[in-house]
Amino acid sequence: MQKAGFIGLGIMGTPMAANLRKGGVDLVAFTKGAVPAELMQAGVVVADSAAAVAAQADVIFIMVPDTPDVERVLFGENGVAESLRAGQIVVDMSSISPMATRDFAAGVRERGAEYLDAPVSGGEVGAKAGSLTIMVGGSQASFDAVTPYFNMMGKNVSLIGEVGAGQVCKVANQVIVAATIEAVGEALLLASKAGVDAEKVRQALMGGFASSRILEVHGERMTKRTFNPGFRIELHQKDLNLALSTAQALGVSLPNTATCQALFNAGAAHGGKAWDHSAMVRALEIMANHEIGQLAR
Repeated sequence: MQKAGFIGLGIMGTPMAANLRKGGVDLVAFTKGAVPAELMQAGVVVADSAAAVAAQADVIFIMVPDTPDVERVLFGENGVAESLRAGQIVVDMSSISPMATRDFAAGVRERGAEYLDAPVSGGEVGAKAGSLTIMVGGSQASFDAVTPYFNMMGKNVSLIGEVGAGQVCKVANQVIVAATIEAVGEALLLASKAGVDAEKVRQALMGGFASSRILEVHGERMTKRTFNPGFRIELHQKDLNLALSTAQALGVSLPNTATCQALFNAGAAHGGKAWDHSAMVRALEIMANHEIGQLAR
């Protein structure tokens, strides 16, 4: 197996890199802060820049927060592009703009390397468990070459189409997740306001057609009032911004996505940027003057 590099060791990147090491991958890494001790103890080699990672690795994984971060890692000072050579594959696993992704891929390919966009779904829990859903855009040959690495980090790995297709798929995922959180929040708030035990309603609905992973996990967060992330509201805001800006560029209307973003904005305005995204329900509760679980008035 080829030597790999990993850039961006945050909440998601650290366990993803750890799973590569568990799989026996020879790994060199760079991150803005200190490389976590657990990775150093696992034998990860520490580089002093993104360029240094690219100089030592054949496959380079990137996991950073947003589009400008990926651009800096790739093309900024001491960026990956400074050390790229023919035969390398750059794999961006961040969730960023599909339009920018195509531009980044073109810049990488101009330097002789290949590019995959491979955003993930499953959150910190999935990253730690190695059970992420990975949505990939790029060539079949590059996908085949990187699939053994993907299988160490995820359980549902799919080549969606050409470069950018993975990011489009991730944006679609985030639209569905946000809308489902909103629907679950409305349903449980309605039940609670009507004087019915929202947790018992949730459990009953889990046995019917309304059942979903979000009702199971985030519905329980809503009834138990456990809003520690998880996946932060500010990150989902970023993803919905990508959805809405892409939709605008394509001439598509996404009215429910816009509503969900407005609810996230309201939560953030009340100090909730770092709350779990299931706390979207708090914006609905503020409008209803009722919190799920309290006695109906």
